[in-house]
Order: sequence, then structure tokens, then C-alpha cells
Amino acid sequence: MDFAAAGLLDGLEGDERAAREQLLESLVEEGFSLEELQAAVAEDRLALLPVLRVLGGQYTAIEVAERTGLPVELLVRMRRLLGLPECGPEERVFSDEEAAAAQSTQIFLEAGIGEEAITEITRVLGEGMARVAATTTAGFADSFLHPGDSEQDVAWRFATLTEQLVPACGPVLVAAYKAHLRESVQRGMISRAELAAGHIADEQEVAVCFADLVGFTTLGGELEAQALGGVIGAFAEIAAEVATPEVRLVKTIGDAALFISREAQPLVGAALALQEAVQSADLPSVRAGVACGSALLRAGDVYGHAVNLASRVTGAARPSSVLCTKEVRDAGPEDFDWSFAGRHRLKGIGEAVPLYRARRLGTEAEERAPSRPKADRRRKRAAS
Repeated sequence: MDFAAAGLLDGLEGDERAAREQLLESLVEEGFSLEELQAAVAEDRLALLPVLRVLGGQYTAIEVAERTGLPVELLVRMRRLLGLPECGPEERVFSDEEAAAAQSTQIFLEAGIGEEAITEITRVLGEGMARVAATTTAGFADSFLHPGDSEQDVAWRFATLTEQLVPACGPVLVAAYKAHLRESVQRGMISRAELAAGHIADEQEVAVCFADLVGFTTLGGELEAQALGGVIGAFAEIAAEVATPEVRLVKTIGDAALFISREAQPLVGAALALQEAVQSADLPSVRAGVACGSALLRAGDVYGHAVNLASRVTGAARPSSVLCTKEVRDAGPEDFDWSFAGRHRLKGIGEAVPLYRARRLGTEAEERAPSRPKADRRRKRAAS
């Protein structure tokens, strides 16, 4: 194959050109077509083709259907629900693991789990695994990419390490799933009404806390991307740490975190712990809003009036404060030091809402925002 004539060596000279030629020759021997090589070069992913071969599929949807009994249409649909590219029934995109997963899906259906429930689980699994895969890929590259590497070096080093390390991820993922499943069951309750109805109620009365970092947008214009990522990562780690057995961290979205609890008091305690831990970590100050009400718990997320209200209350909170609705205050009047913060007009809420600031018992309020020197020290620390 004439690599130069195919445009696969354009702009390369010396050692870099020689390394590209060696890699291309090896990839041709591995069975990659000219079209695949040209597409990879155009997209700067030539060095990753050997990794794709390690992770790639061997079976078509038709072949997996014959092995498992699942309809081809369902296999293709579930792949799409996972967030993966659309595939035809004769494309070889299914791996041994995916074939085994299809067999498990057939077992779930035979056990009585409905197709609608499996569809929702698959969609949520895809969202979670996309984040895990992206984070794993970034960590892998940071760990094994060396200064001055050629494409040839990266291609075979990454392929070898992928072959060695990916099987070790299986127990990690299963262990994390079982641990979270155990915690979910431990927090779960089944009421008499739910027993009578034969299903768990989607809508429940809960306490919701929404918290975010103050001035994060401004900070984004002052810090480099890597430093900003460090701030986000530190905040997410702290949010996970302050979640007690009574409090569940639903998700973090950049500079914000969402928590829920069946009871208001532990949630207020978690919000105060988050504020204190963020301050100790010398991150930008955090503000939080806590509200009670009905919410829809669906697919691991939470929606509804209580979530919207908590978000609006957060918008009214001052930096380094935890602001709560009257219902939250009334749920634990002796558990915290409360002060009336006035009545606030909140977007989407009809009447002005009375709000109360929560503090640890025995602490004094610090009503002013962080001083400029302290804010400067936070930025310097994040940048380092």
C-alpha cells in the first residue's frame, strides 16, 4: 500500500514519518482497511486503532440473537439506549461481554422484569458508564502517555495495557454496583399502601438540598481549564463525603450538587458540613437551599416542586450560608441555630416565601462575603 499517495504521511518528516509508516504497516497486517486508516489519520486517532481492536466486537446482532433468544430489534435498541452509535443487524459490533449481557437480559425478562423497566435501567446504565469510560480514558492517558512518544509507541503500549487492565475493571464495577444496591435497599421502605397497590410510589415526600459554588462563572474566566477541573473535582469529592447514611447525593453537575433525604434534619446537617468542608479546603464559598415537599424519584434522579423550590432558595442564599424554608425549620427547631432571613419572592412561586438561615448551635453568624485577600488565596491554591 502506498501510504504517501493515500495522504497518510502528509506533513511528517524524519523519525515521526518513519514511526507513522511502521505503525501503518502493522495496522494493515492487523486487517485495517485504507478507509479506516484515512479516517483515523484525519481524526488524530491512528494510535488508538490497536486499542479499538482489543475492545472491538466480533458478533453481529443476528448472531447474538441466535445465541440468546433476544429479538434483533431489541438488541439494536438496547445498544442505542446505552448511548452507543446506531448499528445494523449485520455489523460486527458486539463483544463476548455484550453477548453475555444479552443473555442476562433474557434471564431478567424470563424472571418477570418488564421490558419497560429494563429499558430504563439500560438508559441510566449508559449515562453512568459514559462518564466512567470518559474518566477512565483520561486517567489512563495521563498515567501512560510519556513526553516525546511516537504514535508507534503509544499504539502498542496502550493496546497491551488495555488488554491487561480492562479485565481487572470487571470486579471493580460489580463491587461498586453491589455496594450501591445494598445502600439503596437499606434506605428503602415499602409502605402498606405500596404493598396493597403492588408497586412502589414514584412520588414521595422528601427533603431536598441544592448547593453550588459562589462565583464559579467568574472563577472560570480566571483559571486555566486544568485548575478549574481541580476545583470541580475537589467539590464533588467533598459532596460525596458529607452524604451520611440518611442523606443521598443524587448528582453533581459541575459547580452544583443535589442531595435528598427522607428527613430534613440530617439534610441540613449535611449542607452545613458541606459548607464547612469547602471552606477548610480553601475552595470558593458554597451556598445551599433546603426545602421539603413532593418529588418524583425516577431513574436514580429526582424531579418536582421540592427540587425547584430548593434551587430557588439557593439562589436567594448569601455566600457561606444554608437557607431553608419554614417547613424545614419547623422539622428541627431545636437542632440548629435559626434566624429569620426575611420573605423572598422566588421565581415560579406565587407568594413571598419566608426563609430561615441555619447554623450550628453555639456558632455566630458571619454575614459578610469573603474578603478579597481570602478569595485571592483560594484562586492561587486552585491554580497550583
